[in-house]
Amino acid sequence: MKINIKIPTSLKEITLRQYKKYLKIQDTVKDPRFLNAKMIEILCNVRLEDVMLLKLSDSQEIVSILSNLFDKKPALVTRFNLNKVDYGFHPELDEMTLGEYIDLDTFIGDWDNMEKAMNVLYRPVVVKLKDRYNIEEYRLGTEGVLLDMPMDAVMSSIFFFWNLGLELSKTMTNSLDSKEAEILTQYLNSQKSGVGINHFMDSLQGTLQELKISLN
Repeated sequence: MKINIKIPTSLKEITLRQYKKYLKIQDTVKDPRFLNAKMIEILCNVRLEDVMLLKLSDSQEIVSILSNLFDKKPALVTRFNLNKVDYGFHPELDEMTLGEYIDLDTFIGDWDNMEKAMNVLYRPVVVKLKDRYNIEEYRLGTEGVLLDMPMDAVMSSIFFFWNLGLELSKTMTNSLDSKEAEILTQYLNSQKSGVGINHFMDSLQGTLQELKISLN
């Protein structure tokens, strides 16, 4: 029986929704053979019963191809199109509001809520002139759309923030007024709740390690 499977050739062809679904399966499935079958099913968007009809050698090759997609360090994706809407990466991170920063810090290492972090970083472009653009103001409750954003944008922004790390928190503190800076400093230094820059960096490192990205 001939089975046609479209294998993604880049992370641009895999959505955040698909990857989150695979991660949930990964947490519950112990049999590596069945987990590989679920990887092909979810990331190639094919029926599981069809996956089971593949030759063993073919299935192993597909799993290798898919796994290798997550081994690379992607360049930052600044623009992508989703549902005919042009999305842009936050063009002025040093102008980020306190609320944006806290939401980003809270959710950037949480795969259950990764779309909330992406909602801070990527928003519809409202004004553009050549390579310059402005994005919509930050709003809660719009993150669901970003479940279908491409994984190259997700991974590149995660890696970007690993590199940016502490510099961002310093820039944020310096750009806020004294009252806002005090609130942010307290937040960053918070140990009791496990949040702040230590949580931010630890969660990013954990996220990158899960994705098998080298930190060097």
